[in-house]
Amino acid sequence: MHECCGVFGVYAPGEDVARLTFFALFALQHRGQESAGIATANGKRLQVYAQMGLVSQVFTEDSLRQLGGHMAIGHNRYSTRGSSRVINAQPLLVGKGSNTIAVAHNGNIVNAEHLYQELSDLGYTFRTSTDTEVIANLILSSPEKDWVNKIRYAMHRLQGSYSLTILTNNTLFGVRDPFGVRPLCLGTVNGGWVIASESCALDHIGANFIREIEPGEIVSVTKNGIDSYQEEVSRRAVCIFEYIYFARPDSVINGRLLYPARQAMGEGLAQEHSVEADLVMGVPDSATAAGIGYSRWSDIQLCEGLLKNRYVGRTFIEPDQRIRDLGVKLKFNPLPLMLDGKRVVVIDDSIVRGTTTPQVVKLLKRAGAKEVHMRICAPPIRYPCFLGVDMATRWELIAAQKTIPEIRDFIGADSLGYLSIDGLVKAVALPKDIFCMACFTGDYPIPVQLEMDKLVLESSAS
Repeated sequence: MHECCGVFGVYAPGEDVARLTFFALFALQHRGQESAGIATANGKRLQVYAQMGLVSQVFTEDSLRQLGGHMAIGHNRYSTRGSSRVINAQPLLVGKGSNTIAVAHNGNIVNAEHLYQELSDLGYTFRTSTDTEVIANLILSSPEKDWVNKIRYAMHRLQGSYSLTILTNNTLFGVRDPFGVRPLCLGTVNGGWVIASESCALDHIGANFIREIEPGEIVSVTKNGIDSYQEEVSRRAVCIFEYIYFARPDSVINGRLLYPARQAMGEGLAQEHSVEADLVMGVPDSATAAGIGYSRWSDIQLCEGLLKNRYVGRTFIEPDQRIRDLGVKLKFNPLPLMLDGKRVVVIDDSIVRGTTTPQVVKLLKRAGAKEVHMRICAPPIRYPCFLGVDMATRWELIAAQKTIPEIRDFIGADSLGYLSIDGLVKAVALPKDIFCMACFTGDYPIPVQLEMDKLVLESSAS
């Protein structure tokens, strides 16, 4: 499962804003590994540099040195709308002259195809196949004169999820959709202001966390300071998977540090699905905290049964067939000395298609595990996401096609237990009605087309 991107923005005269953005994107790399980019502004013009690859692959000292200015926005991408090509790398620079903006987007616009056609009929041209360019052109198409009202105009037309950082020649904006699906927070650094998908990015650049940007809020930062504009919010729909998997465990969302929330998920699994076993392990790194929670509640010894190669990331070198056949062994290596003859409880964050979990179970049993009991922090995923997660179609979701006993047999585990929705809500310790749990329940916050193609705008463009 992949989530659609990390965004960042900084307004800090006198600071090297491109370098600050680089290190913030480094902290947000987990949110997207396909491409990275930075746009800067100096009051007169905007410039952008974006390429395919990880942050450390994209930027050099020379490229950062050329990105001058006193404000910047940055983006890490995983594509949920539009293919993985350099033309779709963000931030996107859209417009002409003084009517130019740079936009970085985390989320997914459900009515993008309709808006694309409408804007095309009005004479707006598109060079990418992303819904981000739809957002940018929608803002530019507004009859309003000032940028805040132009953004408001777009917000009233957009359906879906979006956390945005936007640059004009002289203003930095942070925008969060009225549902608050994706996170966005505000901080200060050396007298300037920063906006980021997650608070962990602020920690890495020495910024102070101030607060989260509210659902439906527009924040603008200029030489005169910061202003806030609030749009009407009818229902909140924060993505529950930010707590289970997407966000880093050292981030704070809705006032809740994620690490103890994930520990509580493990404790909930131990309460709901106890089993006699010798060892507990979390699949690194996303389920490590939950593994600790399960061990603590069940009083079963915690161990590292799998070691993760943390340097397996996006690469432009294609593996040969022999390496490709190794599959999950490229990412994990078991410790036979710890596992041999043991009954092991394995905690993982989720099962989506059911392609990786059987490999993990097989790997552990080949290493000598006597029994493997899978425990999953997310309830069964039976419905696809249309709000910024590249998950799968419904026909690819294993829990939409099989019962839990059938999934257990398919993955080769000795037992299988999912955390219940009530157990998940208890672990997060926030009101249930603020979350989007459509991937578990099918209750989407807005009407959606049940099968959507992430390349639909590419088809329209051609």
